[in-house]
Amino acid sequence: MARFHMAMALLIAGLTTATSAADAGIKIPGQDGPVTLAVFGDWPYNQLLLDNAARLRHSINSDRKVSLVLHVGDIHAGSQPCTSANILPPIADSDPNWSRKVYFQFQQFDAPVIYTPGDNEWSDCHKTKEKASGSPLKELQSVRDLFFARAGHSLGRQDKQVWSQAKYFDPGFPTDAHYVENVMWMDHHIVFATFNMPGGSNNDTSPWTNGFENPTAQAKEFADRNAANLRWLKATFDTARQSLAKVVVIALQADMWDPEAAATGGAGLNKYTAFVRALANYSVRFNKPVLLLNGDTHLFLVDQPLADPNSTTGQIHHTQAVPNLTRIVVQGSTNAPAEWLRLTIDPSKDQPFSWTNVAYCTDPKTSCQ
Repeated sequence: MARFHMAMALLIAGLTTATSAADAGIKIPGQDGPVTLAVFGDWPYNQLLLDNAARLRHSINSDRKVSLVLHVGDIHAGSQPCTSANILPPIADSDPNWSRKVYFQFQQFDAPVIYTPGDNEWSDCHKTKEKASGSPLKELQSVRDLFFARAGHSLGRQDKQVWSQAKYFDPGFPTDAHYVENVMWMDHHIVFATFNMPGGSNNDTSPWTNGFENPTAQAKEFADRNAANLRWLKATFDTARQSLAKVVVIALQADMWDPEAAATGGAGLNKYTAFVRALANYSVRFNKPVLLLNGDTHLFLVDQPLADPNSTTGQIHHTQAVPNLTRIVVQGSTNAPAEWLRLTIDPSKDQPFSWTNVAYCTDPKTSCQ
């Protein structure tokens, strides 16, 4: 117990020395030069994509500069049944083999794989369009049991140790240990962090349906997860500040400025506001480049959603102006061309972010040239 509290204190203090990191059982990689990631999400959305996963995998594995693969959520389409792995007895319309097959594909990437869940995996499983294939809370636990069975470790052929909220949480809030999927790591003077933030249903507050109704449990789910995310966000920026990091990268699934959700009749976006406002305040205090990566809306987009409080995006969550926050929405796998984002971050530069969308073949009848 003493070692656990020491390790947590070191994390919040920023793990500023190699000796301290070693004491905590965590290795901090070298701190020189740029880092390149492969980022994608909303994949695989159909059987063709899953059958030809080797094409995406080969495209990424053949890039020697890619040191980490990041999946920002949704491992199947919103019209597919949920996976319900390890849930017994299985729901008739569930497809437990799908998630296991995706897990297998993650394990074939040469670089470490970091994955954060999306709404299609759990929070939307009650919906008719997903064939009412699962209870959201059970589906979330199923995702954790499969993809996060080794807390503090990545997926992929190369194991990477990360800081999981399951191990590094504020002892005053012990339920934060449930969020094994929230992880953080540090590389090249960059602090990275992921958050369980599902899109599509206003942060899992649209009522559950089809026999899965449980307003009390749903309200608790949102309140607990939202509070844990806010504490993890604070820990992220505390770590960045105290370790003298030069860049912060935040990754999650939800498009918290989704115009469809914001439109009349949409699910709404107000249940993301507390997180966005905290992100805005921490980013301004950090006063260095911050990058937000998300999927959810499928169309590649680069913007600064909080730079102008009077802009369309700025008026959604009513934050202060945040000129140092850049946001990238990655391309969804069902859009043409199928692409992954080759993201390079060089903390030595005033503008540290550069990117290229890399097209890969999804159809064996299509030339890869």
